[in-house]
Amino acid sequence: MTEAIDQAASLKPPARPLGQKVFDILLWGGLAVLLLVSFGPAEIDKLPRLFQNTENMRQYGREFVRPDWTDLSLYVRQMWLTVQMALWGTFLAVILAIPLGLAGARNVSPPAVQLVVRRLMDILRSVPDLVIGTFFVAAVGLGPFAGVMALALNTGGVLGKLFSEAVEAIDRGPVEGVRATGATKLQEIVWGVIPQVAPLWTSYGLYRFESNSRAATVLGLIGAGGIGQVLFDSLNSFAYSKVAAIALVIVVAVTLIDMLSQAIRSRLI
Repeated sequence: MTEAIDQAASLKPPARPLGQKVFDILLWGGLAVLLLVSFGPAEIDKLPRLFQNTENMRQYGREFVRPDWTDLSLYVRQMWLTVQMALWGTFLAVILAIPLGLAGARNVSPPAVQLVVRRLMDILRSVPDLVIGTFFVAAVGLGPFAGVMALALNTGGVLGKLFSEAVEAIDRGPVEGVRATGATKLQEIVWGVIPQVAPLWTSYGLYRFESNSRAATVLGLIGAGGIGQVLFDSLNSFAYSKVAAIALVIVVAVTLIDMLSQAIRSRLI
């Protein structure tokens, strides 16, 4: 009997420290308070309107289920241009993110350099790509190049942060092993750091390529070319049947890109 009691006592879950319990209460309680405070400003009280006076929504839906394929060849060409913008934007972003990721990692870069680089990445991530794109439109004129540069800078900041976090999570053993051979700092990075983070970096880059294929459509709003420009022209003219066709082309393209990315990841990672 005593052994059974001892065994039952040993199976009890470990008690959490009081500090952790207080932190959890403050965290989740603060989130609940924030949701309540944001209820009015976010206009969540308008939710019932989705089920009232839905004639406009029904009209939109009727047009949307009858896509107009008259200009399908144009949509495919513009979607292909959008994919090319996303490809070049992501490629340039990766080139930018590699030095940023290494310079922003605590276990690779000196604190002073790391601080400056992390603030730079914050700026690149926080400025919307539409704003960056507008700057390049003013510099080089309308067209895809402005969209490419907007994607490159914004994505470079995002990937730089992800790359630096991957570097900070590496195993120090291989790096110390390379250092023991008398290698330079650069050789430590090339032979001790890069092989460990390359799979994650590849995965992050492919994911951002998928995201940029969608984000590039929005850049058409500022005249950066691609299918986004055709989409917004159709929206402004209330040609919802054409909008439906364009949306389906975008869905198919993004799905194919996702399948391609999965195939590449399975080969490389």
